[in-house]
Parts: sequence; C-alpha cells; structure tokens
Amino acid sequence: MTTRTACGVAWAGACGLSRDVNDLIKSARKLADSLRPLEFSPPVAQVYLPLDYAWQAHQMYLQRFGGGRKRVLFLGMNPGPYGMAQTGVPFGEIAAVREWMGIQAAVAKPAREHPKRPIDGFACQRSEVSGRRLWGLFAARYPRPEDFFADHFVLNFCPLVWMSESGANLTPDKLAAAEMVAVERACLAHLAEAIDRLRPSYLIGVGGFAEARLRLAAAATGSKAQIGRVLHPSPASPAANRGWAEAATRQLEAIGVWPG
Repeated sequence: MTTRTACGVAWAGACGLSRDVNDLIKSARKLADSLRPLEFSPPVAQVYLPLDYAWQAHQMYLQRFGGGRKRVLFLGMNPGPYGMAQTGVPFGEIAAVREWMGIQAAVAKPAREHPKRPIDGFACQRSEVSGRRLWGLFAARYPRPEDFFADHFVLNFCPLVWMSESGANLTPDKLAAAEMVAVERACLAHLAEAIDRLRPSYLIGVGGFAEARLRLAAAATGSKAQIGRVLHPSPASPAANRGWAEAATRQLEAIGVWPG
C-alpha cells in the first residue's frame, strides 16, 4: 500500500505584492504542486502537506516578512506536529506566530487526517518545543518582529509531515531512499530559488541535515554566502535541553551572524 500526500484548500492570490514576495509565493506553490502527487510506502501511513491546508497563514508569513534581501537565512528540516503542521509557518509555535508575528488565519483539515495527529490550527493546545525555543530566542533579541525580519528569514527545507500507522513522526532518514529522490529534487530547487531571491550573506542550518542541504543549494546557485549551523532546538537533543538559546547565540556569534 502506498500513501499519497493530501490536498487541501485552494491557493489565494498574490496581486499587488513586491516581486520578491510574489516570487517566494510562486516558488512555494510550485513546491507544493511537485510534492502533492508523491506516494510513499510503509512505514509511512499518512502524509500532511501544510502548504495546502494551512496555505493562508503560510502566505501571510511570506507576504509580511519575505520581502527584500535578507542577510541571514535560517533553514529547518520539515514541519513539527504542533508547529508548522498546525500553523503553516516554519517552526510555527502557535504563541510565537499569533502574538509575536501577528499572524492568525483559518486552517483547514487535511483530506485524510490521522486520528492521533489532529490538525486544530491555531486552536491547538500543544506547544512545539523547537519552535518555542527558536522564535523565543529571536523575539528576546528583537522584540519587534519587523526588526528581526528586516534582515533575517526562516524557511523549512521540506514542507511534508510523514507519520507511521501509530501516528509517530517519521524523519526523512526513515523513508525509502528511492522515494526521497523526488522529494529532495523538488525541495532543493525551491531552496535554490529562495537563495537566489533573498541573496543572503549567511546560510544557517538549524541542525546538520539542514546545513547539508544549504551547502548543496549554495553550490547549485553559486552563492558565496557563509554557511554554518546552530544546534537543533529539539527536546530530543540532550545538548539543546541544557540551554539551547545560550548555545545557539554563541554559535551565531562565532560565525559572525550576530556581534559578540
């Protein structure tokens, strides 16, 4: 048995926006169109595509914060169950998206919803720890989101959420390599387009997986950006649980992203 990605709400228009933002929106739409038909074998039982059912909030994120050149581009791996899977925003801890970014929108249901992984959108009562840590650090340093997004931006490499029959989260390394070829191709193309549009001086992977994809995309685009990484804020990481914000700040200062 194979599992196909679920389709959701229709796209909204992007008229009257800057060319930068329109290009990001078109690229995200193209990425979703490329990923939607893909099928996956066990252990994958179900796949969510937040760029469909949570598109309105994702588009708001791009519209509000994606314009202009960004000095720093942060990249995550794929949506967390209580973050982007609910809000459509990378690392989308609900409180950070709603209260700091000022983004809230209707979120539909995936066409097929796993009973143990409900999509409640902004009504979700669970907290995405990785997103709370990441956006919490940025909000502490930049109380006004427009100051952060003036020269920083955050994307995920892949917008797909894979889950097993039990509802457990599946990371890309748990999937069949042959089935990941098309995923990697589409996501690298999207990342390369984002780098071309945002023209960052620093490419920062949130974890080693994202850093590796940034290196591939930078090589494909000829980007001369400095590439580095910060510790992933996942609660599964003992190092992250011993003071992630302090560790990430030291790493960003050492790379030169932030002044020491």
